[in-house]
Amino acid sequence: MGVLNVTPDSFSDGGDFFARDTALRRAEQMVAEGADIIDVGGESTRPGADAVSMQDERRRVVPVIEALARRLPVPVSVDTSKPEVMRAAADAGASLINDVRALRAPGALAAAVSLGLPVCLMHMQGEPRTMQESPTYGDVVAEVGNFLKARIAACLAAGLPGERLLLDPGFGFGKRLAHNLALLARLPELAEIGPPLLVGISRKSMLGAITGRPVAERLPAGLAAAVLAARSGARILRVHDVAPTVDALKVVAAVAAATAQAPAEQGEPG
Repeated sequence: MGVLNVTPDSFSDGGDFFARDTALRRAEQMVAEGADIIDVGGESTRPGADAVSMQDERRRVVPVIEALARRLPVPVSVDTSKPEVMRAAADAGASLINDVRALRAPGALAAAVSLGLPVCLMHMQGEPRTMQESPTYGDVVAEVGNFLKARIAACLAAGLPGERLLLDPGFGFGKRLAHNLALLARLPELAEIGPPLLVGISRKSMLGAITGRPVAERLPAGLAAAVLAARSGARILRVHDVAPTVDALKVVAAVAAATAQAPAEQGEPG
């Protein structure tokens, strides 16, 4: 999943693709590099980010999604929590809803049910503007897992089928470094919940805390995290740097294929 922020203030690429034509060129580049999904967001969810009105968010994302849906051979996702933006994006051609609030905003769950699109449910403790002030957990993996299970139950009860759901542990959303590391180390436990896991660690502050690198220099750390996540059960990786991540995942896939073949080969006569 390639990240396309049409915002002026996202943490890693704010303003870079705010202009429509620039955003379209970037999306086409990511697809050429191997992206299977393009995720379009019109509101920054970095810590301390200002809220964006529904009208402004819709005005940012709808023309871009409409153009991408016509031009790209891959699905387009909308990164939003607002039901009005979900509906407008779906009308424009979006085929996935990526919601950092896991359909908890008023009207969001009903909108998702009526649209019939797949939805990614993400865990977040608190709200984007204040989520990093004092996040606390007893057992972060258990608590994130219980939250996601509860949101699955709410979706099923509302009529949203389980096969339309994806889960995102929410790395960096109301979590300290130790929490993020625990989630990554125990990701297989969350994969066991059932729906496919989406993981977004690309360029995040946890990588900066580990390496001491600024945002622009976190690619090697991000690739290491992507490989670990893929080996631990992540089915979708949400990234800014598509081509290097695709190469890293090809290595993961090749090793997995070789591992699967090894028992059969060992049993053959020499």
